[in-house]
Amino acid sequence: MSNSLPDSVITDHINASRGRGRPREFDMEQALDKAVRVFSERGYHATTVCDLTQAMQLASGSVYKAFKDKKSVFLAALDRYKTVRDTQLRAVIGAGATGKEQVRLALAFYAEASHGAGGLEGCMVVGSAAELATFDSDVAQWVTAALTRNEVLLGTLIRQGRQDGSIPQHVDDAATARLLLCLIQGMRVVGKTGRTRDEMTVLVDIAMKVLA
Repeated sequence: MSNSLPDSVITDHINASRGRGRPREFDMEQALDKAVRVFSERGYHATTVCDLTQAMQLASGSVYKAFKDKKSVFLAALDRYKTVRDTQLRAVIGAGATGKEQVRLALAFYAEASHGAGGLEGCMVVGSAAELATFDSDVAQWVTAALTRNEVLLGTLIRQGRQDGSIPQHVDDAATARLLLCLIQGMRVVGKTGRTRDEMTVLVDIAMKVLA
């Protein structure tokens, strides 16, 4: 399943605008970033097309030319959200010298996202899993794939730690990765209730004990 926006859709939108003599081009990534914030804060069902047009700073006609409906905007925003977050996460963990350090950096990344304004905004993956995955097969597949990628990444870091000696050999990489996945997704849920940085970052130190 592919949720990315076809280049032809964007081209058609631009060409149609030019045909009217009033060209209106916009940065698709910036528009989707704004849609991400709305969906993360409000959820899918509580977000209206009017909310999206205001947040994306587009006329409703432009939204409908680029996306056929609200669900299409949502799926494209999910892709954008995951792409940006994955890039940020990999840049953060890249600073770790050992597998164990990289696991800590990954957990700290999610702890930082789970407090203050960012925590209140929430996570599109967690929100989608809770709100839509049971009833929408497209979203269910997307959420499953996203969570699986995170779990695989954590398992890979744990195995690296066992190889470089920073994590004991007895640590089960698959089960521990699943435990840490549950922790980081839980952080994002709890972060929606309004938590301090200290409340979230202390969880990293506790979680790291499972790698001892």
